Amino acid sequence: MNTPDIAALAAQLTAGEISSVELTRHYLDRIEANNARLNALVHVCPDTALEQAAASDARRARGEAGTLDGIPLVHKDLFCTDGLPTTCASNILRNFVAPYDATVVARLKAAGMVLLGKANMDEFAMGSSNENSVFGATKNPWDTTRVCGGSSGGSACAVAAGLAPVATGTDTGGSIRQPAALCGVTGIKPTYGRVSRYGMIAFASSLDQGGVLARSAADAALVLQAMAGIDPADSTSVDLPVPDYPAHLSSSLDGLRVGVIEEFFDQGLEAPVADSVRAAITALESLGAQCVPLSLPMIGRAVPTYYVVSSAECSSNLSRFDGVRFGHRCEDPKNLTDLYTRSRAEGFGAEVQRRILTGTYVLSAGYYDAYYLKAQRVRRLISDDFRAAFEQVDVLAGPTTPAPAFKLGERNDDPVSMYLSDIYTVAASLAGLPAMSVPCAQVDGLPVGLQLIGRHFEEAGLLRTGYALQSATDWHRATPESSS
Repeated sequence: MNTPDIAALAAQLTAGEISSVELTRHYLDRIEANNARLNALVHVCPDTALEQAAASDARRARGEAGTLDGIPLVHKDLFCTDGLPTTCASNILRNFVAPYDATVVARLKAAGMVLLGKANMDEFAMGSSNENSVFGATKNPWDTTRVCGGSSGGSACAVAAGLAPVATGTDTGGSIRQPAALCGVTGIKPTYGRVSRYGMIAFASSLDQGGVLARSAADAALVLQAMAGIDPADSTSVDLPVPDYPAHLSSSLDGLRVGVIEEFFDQGLEAPVADSVRAAITALESLGAQCVPLSLPMIGRAVPTYYVVSSAECSSNLSRFDGVRFGHRCEDPKNLTDLYTRSRAEGFGAEVQRRILTGTYVLSAGYYDAYYLKAQRVRRLISDDFRAAFEQVDVLAGPTTPAPAFKLGERNDDPVSMYLSDIYTVAASLAGLPAMSVPCAQVDGLPVGLQLIGRHFEEAGLLRTGYALQSATDWHRATPESSS
């Protein structure tokens, strides 16, 4: 029961073969049996989950249930959830209980989904390995000596290990796609503005976007459909109609033009991963797509540009955590400056402090023009590269990560090496484009992801492409041996 897709589970619920309470108990039992080993969830709420499941069963008995009604899920622990902890995996918010629901949470709750708990993550979404958490690292269910990716690593792990059929995540520079690739699940980051950021605790406001981690493109389409759309509470959400994502899945790929990004197949990409991704692209050709090589000249500057922009916005956003209004407060401060200094030093971890310092530096009077302003100009050039590419093709394709999951602790002393884990994902985030990762192979028993990037607000095309590949292959159905 831990591996069927959402449509299959919904069909079982509708047919009365299983109740939502029984389904919820099944996943709660799996969490109890496996979470201590994996550390995927940091808060589990069985009483809330069973109460919501019972309410779903009552709605279904009255004939009022939709497709997602009664389906369990996990939320990344930076989505505010009314009455439950929302910690961002940080000591500074360790005891914070949100007084309201994020829009994403509210919309999925309105769809009848059942909340099992909150997923582990890199602190304030800053990391590529899920090792920067006050609750400890999340382990990769394919090999628990390896990372699961970050920052939405707990969400990816929970889906891959069968602790939940679907999970929410956020993606600032690859934080949905990279863990999806390393854990062998499907992850989609929609266009910036497609999903409300209200109640999603901010890292970098011009980059953060909520999305979905699921087993398949079909599952992701169902959940994204319920999440997406204009929100008056979020000035960055876009007032555009949301397509019927599930209805577009089965469209043919005939005539689809897929651009293969040449810069993604450079010397930094491990050969077995390159071969696997090229094989997946060939599979798309066999399904009717036309694949053509494309160059994005500015994409090599994406990583330094991303870390300047995101760190600057992080420095600004995290200034609110000062020990005065909410969150951790140091003991017996001598004065206001001591309160600020010690509360933040005690509350923030090393990686968050590193990025705050970097961001403050690039925003300072003497360096703003040299770093932050220049990074914003390069960001525009990267966007221009994508715009030119999409005049020739419909979808861009390449690897999600340069290698399969690396060992826990392997890159902790080398921040630059860690940052390069996102080398293929940050550019789409800088341009605000929709992008997704789908499982396409395994190398030495570890998953490999194919990344697909689309035009603004064309998530339907990405989901259709991913669905076509998954209809022809079974990589998305593979599960870790311990999770089967």
